[in-house]
Amino acid sequence: MGAPSYASLGSSLHFHGGFPMVTCIPPGNLRIMVTDGYVVSKGNVRPYTWNLFNESKRGQDMYAITGATGQLGRLVIDALLETVPADQIVAAVRNPDKAHDLAKRGVTVREADYTRPETLTTAFSGVNKVLLISSTEVEGRLPLHRAAVEAAQRAGVSLLAYTSMLHADTSPARLAIEHRQTEEVIRASGVPAVILRNGWYAENHLMALPAALEHGAFIGAAKEGRFSSAARRDYAAAAAVVLANDGHAGKTYELAADHAFTLTELAAEVSRQSGKTIVYNDLAQDAYASVLTDIGLPADLAALLADADAAASRGALFDDGGALARLIGRPTVALDSLVATALRA
Repeated sequence: MGAPSYASLGSSLHFHGGFPMVTCIPPGNLRIMVTDGYVVSKGNVRPYTWNLFNESKRGQDMYAITGATGQLGRLVIDALLETVPADQIVAAVRNPDKAHDLAKRGVTVREADYTRPETLTTAFSGVNKVLLISSTEVEGRLPLHRAAVEAAQRAGVSLLAYTSMLHADTSPARLAIEHRQTEEVIRASGVPAVILRNGWYAENHLMALPAALEHGAFIGAAKEGRFSSAARRDYAAAAAVVLANDGHAGKTYELAADHAFTLTELAAEVSRQSGKTIVYNDLAQDAYASVLTDIGLPADLAALLADADAAASRGALFDDGGALARLIGRPTVALDSLVATALRA
């Protein structure tokens, strides 16, 4: 069966812990979910001053979440709010205008632009624990991450958590290169750190669900490689746990779902629940990259994503160590549940 037309996939690019999963995007639509230049506090937008950022209470932890208006960042804040008062959380964002909802919940909103180090310095003022969510500037994010690490170093934080990639130290995927390099920058900085090597987001596999239902197929270049993909909220819960609890500095966690699946098995589960015949069409790596280019991706990005699928075929996105479930204290969300939710959407 030939590859279906994917023009109906829409125009969106979602990033997961710093690596993208694609339906279709217009060229030049990449953005870093970080910062602009004002403080939003209790719904009011105003230029910052140094004293405005000195709101931490002596003896209390203060937490800064970069990329806080992104999908993962918002879920991390949701998870933190279950155990941490809102006034101890800083949403470090590129555009504070997108964070009014967080301010209304009592979270402090500060500008934090990776390309303007002075904003990172003020964003981390009074903060002792930082979550650095890897940026979306693929193959251009290392200097941005370095700026954030240096700001955390200047702030004297007691913990820096970084969302890396599953098996970043050994992964053959090109997407792992900048994660390895960022981990090296963090180690060299001397800042106490915990590395969260997130696997693929399960939701991202389902971004192509509407097209798969229409055309009867998922496509990829992963062969029968197994994906230990977990729900985004599971990764967010793990980040909240390591921030809000002691004992995680110096550790590296390989975070993945309890149960792995192939894309053939994903198609079978969608078939079972939808009542439609859905298959997985495996393409050669170059052919898959060509399809991604045809639906609007820049050629370099399409090649990166096809390379990631090829890496998955060699086991790069599989892990059965169970660290994620142990961290969050419950089983990870199962694939059948995620498919059911996606079909209802």
